[in-house]
Amino acid sequence: MQKNVAICALTLALAGCSKPTINFSGPIADWPAVGQNNSGQRYSALNQIDRDNVAQLKPAWTYHLKDYSSGGESHGATALQLTPLVVNGAMYVCTPYNRVISLDPENGTENWVHDPQVDLTGVYTPACRGVSYWQGDGAEQCDRRIYVGTLDARLIALDADTGKPCTNFGEQGAVDLTTGLGKVNTAEYYLTSPPLVLGDKVITGAFVQDGQRVDAPSGAIRAFDAVSGELLWAWDPVPPTRTPVTADDIKAGKTLTPGTPNAWGLLSGDEARNLVFVPTGNPSPDHYAGTARSDLDYYGSSVVALNADTGKVVWNFQTVHHDIWDYDLAAQPVSFSFRGEIPAVIAATKMGHVFFLHRETGKPLLPIEERPVPQTDIPGEFTAPTQPFPIKPEPLHPATLTEDEIWGITPADKKYCRELFNSLRYEGIFTPPSFEGTLAYPGLGGGINWGSVSVDPVKQRMVVNLQVAPFTMKVVPQDEVTDVSGSDLVGLAPQRGTPYAVTRGVFATEYPDMKPCVEPPWGKLVSIDLNTGDILWQRELGNLNKLAPLGLGKFFPWGTPNTGGSIQTAGGLIFIGATLDHYFRAFDSDTGELLWEQELPYAAHATSMTYRLHKDSKQYVVIAAGGHGPLGSAPGDALIAFALED
Repeated sequence: MQKNVAICALTLALAGCSKPTINFSGPIADWPAVGQNNSGQRYSALNQIDRDNVAQLKPAWTYHLKDYSSGGESHGATALQLTPLVVNGAMYVCTPYNRVISLDPENGTENWVHDPQVDLTGVYTPACRGVSYWQGDGAEQCDRRIYVGTLDARLIALDADTGKPCTNFGEQGAVDLTTGLGKVNTAEYYLTSPPLVLGDKVITGAFVQDGQRVDAPSGAIRAFDAVSGELLWAWDPVPPTRTPVTADDIKAGKTLTPGTPNAWGLLSGDEARNLVFVPTGNPSPDHYAGTARSDLDYYGSSVVALNADTGKVVWNFQTVHHDIWDYDLAAQPVSFSFRGEIPAVIAATKMGHVFFLHRETGKPLLPIEERPVPQTDIPGEFTAPTQPFPIKPEPLHPATLTEDEIWGITPADKKYCRELFNSLRYEGIFTPPSFEGTLAYPGLGGGINWGSVSVDPVKQRMVVNLQVAPFTMKVVPQDEVTDVSGSDLVGLAPQRGTPYAVTRGVFATEYPDMKPCVEPPWGKLVSIDLNTGDILWQRELGNLNKLAPLGLGKFFPWGTPNTGGSIQTAGGLIFIGATLDHYFRAFDSDTGELLWEQELPYAAHATSMTYRLHKDSKQYVVIAAGGHGPLGSAPGDALIAFALED
């Protein structure tokens, strides 16, 4: 017996796999905003979990949110895209049905639950990416508040300690966000991302349903008083040649300009410079502009810096001119210090283009070229003659595809994909939509989507995940759109008020297999030097775990389409879920080496977070795993916290 114990001890010592002693001497930290802070860096100074002990991470607690669905007649399948907050000694989360829940961060037990009884009728994908926190000076009723934007277009303020509505905010705790929008159709306008809290202002964007009508609800950005809910200002994103609608106009009953670019992703802010950074989409109705939407794309697919006190434009930088591809800027703009001294902000795009911009002026900090691009042949449409291409960082997504590069697992797959490729118009990135059908590569889902990037401000490195998931687009004259139901007009965007509808689909093998017709990796993780723009390393992200038969998927590290984002820590780690394969992973931030992975009950299409409450507390890392209906991953409801074993 003693001999066996001695052998085991020696083996453990030589292998270095004995359980390490947990270090309680390091820093403590909350996670008070979805992006960790208003700059959106998704970085934590915590280091109790590091590259030497991350392999010892184990589940500490699991909480089930309960609100999930595969969809039905009233709404689509849910997507769990939540990043929790930990602040005020509590964790705050929201469900895809907009229930707001406060938990004990160290054991996952409930403090309170608030159900706003949201009307989900017609909602494409019920989702809530998080909530926002505000703390006053102690003079107001409900002095610590949680704000949530809902899927029926309300902005709600709750007492952070009790979960009860703050009755002095708006009307009994809620502001109707459809005020000033004119006619809003069912599930046409709502919030999926949390508002930005900057000082004593709560600033909102919104999702506007794609491709519906040229006169869709306005994409205006609005600021509300954090205490009273009074509308303080509105930025009506019309070009300088037009007169914008103001907050006073709205109060007088005027309607905001319809069809303008919206911002459905996360906003960010710079408190010191009093700036709000808005990532805009393209004007309605997405895939056709012509004269129908006039000059409304002046601020489309851009980063726009607004004065936080007035909502006036300070600067804007456009990532796509006259966007007819739905290449809207989905990623939260992320602030950093360029070369240690220049205030900068990152614009990461669906094309896999990453732009480093001066935070005070919007001027590019690294070279950009305007290059000629293919031109449209659709009557009544026009195309920008050039588009901006960054030289550094170099584009992260392939910009071209040839017939020889068409890929398939089997000869039949490859034959199908080649025939599909040859039936489409394709002249590289920015090939415009066409009557015969166009290959959109990158696809309209990205590239880089709402997960944005993470930034280590100490090592001056950014990390970004992106996907390679091509799409198809076909222009259909309105007189040929007769009966959508039962037709082959898959993914129809009706684009009412224009001469054309558009159908959208994936460039993939036949249903139900649906593998991309391009060579893997289909998901990537990339690290970039923030001082030079150079790529430090890149690797595949994900495997075919749940996507291949007979358990063979783990042996195919081809990456997967992904949505969600990464965080970085002072422990030298990158944590990320995002992939279709149900894994949550930790990578070495210096090398990209995979150090740890844990299979989850559902795919984790969310961004994780980390916190440590007290000097005698453990560091926890939390990820929401609940799938994503439109991506084809099963909906679920798990919120899982990991910590080092005792």
